[in-house]
Amino acid sequence: MTLGYRGVEQGDGVSVIEWDATVDYCFPGSSGPIVHGGLVTTILDTAMGGACHSVLGDGETFLTADLHAEFFRPTRPGTLRAEGRVVQRTKRTVFCSADLRDAEGTHLASACCTQVLRSETGD
Repeated sequence: MTLGYRGVEQGDGVSVIEWDATVDYCFPGSSGPIVHGGLVTTILDTAMGGACHSVLGDGETFLTADLHAEFFRPTRPGTLRAEGRVVQRTKRTVFCSADLRDAEGTHLASACCTQVLRSETGD
């Protein structure tokens, strides 16, 4: 089973993805199903990775060195939208952030990460 998220926008340090979260990705909560936090983090990480990828030069790749997520509200099944952006790029590092919202625009979670740049030869 894959998550099946779809790219909405990518370029110039921005990446937007959407995902239709179903109850298959939830655990039962007293107020209804809640999407697992690891999957919420995965969607945020994917949006930040897309944003980072959009600012890479020829022959550059990246690895995540640090990832931090904050959950503001329970994430319920439905269409979720993650917007990732590059906050700053240095010679060897890209700092990114992302926000997750539901179809009504409710801010559900945020994340930030540090990406370490590498050359395709492994340097």
